[in-house]
Amino acid sequence: MKKLLLLGDEAIAQAALDAGLSGMYAYPGTPSTEIMEFIQNSKDAAGRNVHRQWSSNEKTAMEAALGMSYAGKRAMVAMKHVGLNVAADSFINSAMTGVNGGLIVVSADDPSMHSSQNEQDSRFYGKFSLVPCFEPSNQQEAYDMVFDAFEVSEKYKLPVLLRITTRLAHSRANIHQKAHIPEKILSLPADPLQFVLLPAIARKKYKSLLSSYESLRYENRISKYNNFKDGNRRALGIIACGIAYNYLLENIEETINDFPVLKISAYPFPSDLIKDITGRCEEILILEEGAPLLEESVRGILDDGIKIYGRLDGTVPRDGELNPAIVAKAIGLPVSYGKDVPSIVKMRPPSFCNGCGHSDMFNSLNEAVKPYGQGHVFSDIGCYTLAALPPYNSINSCVDMGASVTMAIGAADAGLFPSIAVIGDSTFTHSGMTGLLDAVDKNSSVTIIISDNSTTGMTGGQKSKATGRLEQICEGIGVLREHIRVIVPLRKNHAANALIMKAEFEYKGVSVIIALRECIQTATKRKRSETSVE
Repeated sequence: MKKLLLLGDEAIAQAALDAGLSGMYAYPGTPSTEIMEFIQNSKDAAGRNVHRQWSSNEKTAMEAALGMSYAGKRAMVAMKHVGLNVAADSFINSAMTGVNGGLIVVSADDPSMHSSQNEQDSRFYGKFSLVPCFEPSNQQEAYDMVFDAFEVSEKYKLPVLLRITTRLAHSRANIHQKAHIPEKILSLPADPLQFVLLPAIARKKYKSLLSSYESLRYENRISKYNNFKDGNRRALGIIACGIAYNYLLENIEETINDFPVLKISAYPFPSDLIKDITGRCEEILILEEGAPLLEESVRGILDDGIKIYGRLDGTVPRDGELNPAIVAKAIGLPVSYGKDVPSIVKMRPPSFCNGCGHSDMFNSLNEAVKPYGQGHVFSDIGCYTLAALPPYNSINSCVDMGASVTMAIGAADAGLFPSIAVIGDSTFTHSGMTGLLDAVDKNSSVTIIISDNSTTGMTGGQKSKATGRLEQICEGIGVLREHIRVIVPLRKNHAANALIMKAEFEYKGVSVIIALRECIQTATKRKRSETSVE
């Protein structure tokens, strides 16, 4: 067909549409967000009425995608790596139930933590769950893998994990588009008990899963992405996984015949593939983005004294993102880092946007909490986490989505008073509501401040499930109406807002303060759009 210039995320989204996708499910999280956004903006998806609405969190997205698969249609669910933790219960069990229609789970890892709390490697989830895992080395491969992943999923009745990283997700390349495949028709599972994980059924399914995983090692749609190319030298052989193979090519493309190179981009694979290269070489260098998953496995496979270099011995840094310079150094080539940054260029720490409502909310919070001293405010994940930095220095925690509410409950149980949680509106409906239910059930002495900017701001302004509903949600959960307070965080309201906060801090029970003010970025875009229409 035609060539398209696409981000890695966009290539995956386009491939899913071309491969007959019926439903896309996701919660926004960098670097995966653009997959859903591309499908939401697709005329093809709109014309075919492909489902493409954001879910409340990654767990609900995973479960909804599994439901579409149950009905026999192809579905995709996308999230960032820490989102897979949220979806882990349903993801791991979906390997046990199996699937009906093809199901792909895209997990976008973030080495170097550009916008994340950790550097976890999603390949561990694939290995732990015993499901096939694809790890593309470039955008074309990402596009092609989606087609194969759907076929493998339906052939083996298993979900398939597609693991990408930030650089592939957010860099562009040409891809060759394939012919469009029509959507699958509605068809229910042949076995009415396939999705029923009663222990007696689950035990049988687990035996079947173990057998399927062994068969996957020799599946052509997986093995074709794992290629060995022999070289002239025998001193050093190189195994490169996923995008690490691209970094290797940047260094040795003109002299690739000098090195025996094994490219690994799909799992599982037979151990003979490893022994083929290790049997030819005196030493082995392993390049993989993320954790030393393959390196640890290779050491276990070999156990024959051959020297192995990689992340475990420090040849490649144990933390952070790979790049061509690191790869060059590891294989003994000259390293070029480019020009030094001029001294006049200074690092600019992240900060609230000018006119951000979070800023005014934290100024009032700082005044209200000042008499109690430091250490009383638990925060969550969102733009408002920047209040940990000067000049605010307002918050004392940021662990995972929703943890502000439950940590505040635990601290109150320990005797901390007041115990205050700050959480965003989208994060509240993602993972904060169940914590609030715990607080109401125990009548914890906590104040929950929901900083409501009516959007999912940190990932680009996606629609928030909470918009216009927070008061009703909190009252429905059981918070007393008189202790659900709505404030507007503006400078002119500073004194009044601080007084409301002080009053609720003193209340010996559950109180919720909703600081309601539209995100300055989405407000600006909305006004521009309205002006344009006029």
